[in-house]
Amino acid sequence: MKHSRHLWILMGIIALIYTTILVTIRLENPKSIQKTTYIRWRQAYVINQAKGRAFVNTSNNRRKPVALSEGQGYGLCITAWAGEKGWAQEKDYRHLLNYYLAHRDTIKSRRTYLMAWRQAFQKGKWASQANSATDGDLFIAASLQSAAKVWPQHASYYRQLEQKVCADILHYEYNPHTRSLTVGDWAKTGSKYYRLMRTSDVAPSFFDQFYRLSHDQRWRTAKNGMLDHLLTLSKQHKTGLVPDFAWVGEHSAKPVRPNAVASKNDGNYSANACRVPMMLADCKDPRAQKVLTKMMKFFAHRQYVTAGYRLNGKQLNHYQSDSFSAPIFYAVSANRGRGYDNLFESQKHIFAKPLTKHNYYDATLTTIAVLKGMR
Repeated sequence: MKHSRHLWILMGIIALIYTTILVTIRLENPKSIQKTTYIRWRQAYVINQAKGRAFVNTSNNRRKPVALSEGQGYGLCITAWAGEKGWAQEKDYRHLLNYYLAHRDTIKSRRTYLMAWRQAFQKGKWASQANSATDGDLFIAASLQSAAKVWPQHASYYRQLEQKVCADILHYEYNPHTRSLTVGDWAKTGSKYYRLMRTSDVAPSFFDQFYRLSHDQRWRTAKNGMLDHLLTLSKQHKTGLVPDFAWVGEHSAKPVRPNAVASKNDGNYSANACRVPMMLADCKDPRAQKVLTKMMKFFAHRQYVTAGYRLNGKQLNHYQSDSFSAPIFYAVSANRGRGYDNLFESQKHIFAKPLTKHNYYDATLTTIAVLKGMR
């Protein structure tokens, strides 16, 4: 029994040494790991649907693929960033863009520049579900500005298309009374969901980008309103954690109850809110930094970061998840020296193994962290 225990300890030490060496090698060659991660992500999750069209498969099953506007937005951004490094061609970006353009949402007979949120291959044919999701539309718009810089010969086209996407976001996915973006074009005036805010839609760097392009003051209003709401939510718990969704007013915000929108974890720091560190990482606004710092210091005092928390800090699970760790790694990489640098080391586990081919969300958020967080 004693020898068995010693053997397990020795095996644990060897595994730790191996992992440390592997991580060190990978982080000493950031360009190599970035390129490898992008190629592996593309091979695993991008599917060519038709000539000149491709989508990001979010189902983790190539036989039963599902495209989401969120995944398409991520894919467009990732491909534009890879193009900047010379690892993706413009046609790769265009194929993803063409798929989005072919699946825009229609409202009262008007074909908008918002993407229909879901398409699935069922019973031998494709079925598309109406309504938009704001997170997908934001990333689609943001990708177009990146594309304009990477492929300047078509910059005018990309900027014009970005203008159209941004205009429709403000037209169909903005509530002036709450100073916030809604969760999608289905959350209409008169509906209780008109006051619903997805915390990971607080994207101040995007809003600044869209304002510089359009000079529409509503982007500044949305930035200020949504950062105010996020700060209000952050102050409600010592942890600084924010929920996936919140009910908001002009100057108020409170977490929703379980199953108010999508799941029992709607009011917890879960699968949506885990993106908040990533969305705030590059913003220097004091409110964004205050929310981010408080949250990161909470994580910095954990033995390890698990996949989700109640707002009081109680774990929802006992396992780690790359979709929670990758945004933290990204945020810390962009904000070193702010009192939570130990998270840079603890979240390196996302690099200790090849990018997963069987979990779209983990793989995609990790790829974003690798391409944008490795500095």
